[in-house]
Amino acid sequence: MKRVTVFVRGNGRHGKVVALHGSTISDVLSLASSKLGIRATGVYNDKGGLIDDIALIRDDDVLFVSDGESCIDDQNEPMITEPLTGGHTDWLTLNVGGRYFTTTRSTLVSKEPDSMLSHMFSDRDAWGNKRDHRGAFLIDRSPEYFEPILNYLRHGQLIVNDGVNLLGVLEEAKFFGIDSLIEHLELAIKNSQPAEDHSPISRKEFIRFLLATPTKSELRCQGLNFSGADLSRLDLRYINFKMANLSGCNLTQANLCGACLERADLSGSMLDGANLQGVKMLCSNAEGASLKSCNFEDPSGLKANLEGANLKGVDMEGSQMTGINLRVATLKNAKLKNCNLRGATLAGTDLENCDLSGCDLQEANLRGSNVKGAIFEEMLTPLHMSQSVR
Repeated sequence: MKRVTVFVRGNGRHGKVVALHGSTISDVLSLASSKLGIRATGVYNDKGGLIDDIALIRDDDVLFVSDGESCIDDQNEPMITEPLTGGHTDWLTLNVGGRYFTTTRSTLVSKEPDSMLSHMFSDRDAWGNKRDHRGAFLIDRSPEYFEPILNYLRHGQLIVNDGVNLLGVLEEAKFFGIDSLIEHLELAIKNSQPAEDHSPISRKEFIRFLLATPTKSELRCQGLNFSGADLSRLDLRYINFKMANLSGCNLTQANLCGACLERADLSGSMLDGANLQGVKMLCSNAEGASLKSCNFEDPSGLKANLEGANLKGVDMEGSQMTGINLRVATLKNAKLKNCNLRGATLAGTDLENCDLSGCDLQEANLRGSNVKGAIFEEMLTPLHMSQSVR
């Protein structure tokens, strides 16, 4: 059964709401003739189109019937019905961005009484609503995004056609103040987002990425997850690993010259024999990492910067660290045996229980550093008191 409203051609008043039980257009004509007291011979939509198949008629459609004539005047466009008497059961036609929607006043008013649409149509012309030349109420919004909102007000379900952007519908719902629909849309948008993939990047995936990147392009790997990956012996020069997760990585003999590892997590990683010339590791976390025989010394004078880094318990035995900046870094319980720290900045560094046996600390700045329990055996050069005040 379908419920439709039927008018006589050329008359927007005194229509009849009828229930269609038949299966052919003839049944519609017979019913319209009986209800309106005419001899109906044609059924048309509000735009003057002839309807010849009952399947084209939808629930709540507005139809026009005539005695053998089209409901389109030769000089005028099809007429939109005037609002009927009867309060919130009035039928209305809206012109939304050039597209026409026919609905009842109760649909716009009842479900969301505090919405803009409710305020616009709860009292006749209270807002001074403008109409077009056909009598439809003008609303300057997107019809594509308005349709799901109107359907929601009709039946309370969020149904959006394929290809319609949910974000656009959400903005329209906010504009019209359809609060209950906003919650549905925000949940639908959240559920439509692809699940975040937090799985670590493998060696094979990263090599494929490296090969696909032009040599002159800057590689930006900020915040990526490489946890546990085998990146040993790879050319990783000048790559931006800022805030990346490199914990437990195998970076043995990797070339990290000029790489940015600022605030990166290198805890438990293996970097033995890695080239770290000019590396930037400010505030990075390398607790428990192994950096044996690493080269931080850049012949061009570019100094590695590990200021504020967490290097608790690291093993840096035999590393070349001339001029390195370890200011206010934490090297508690670290092993720095036989390291070249000539000219290094260790001001304010925590060297508690650090093994510095056999190190070259000539011209190193240890002012304000904590050397409690540190081991300074077999020093290559004398450690002057002026170099340390704690």
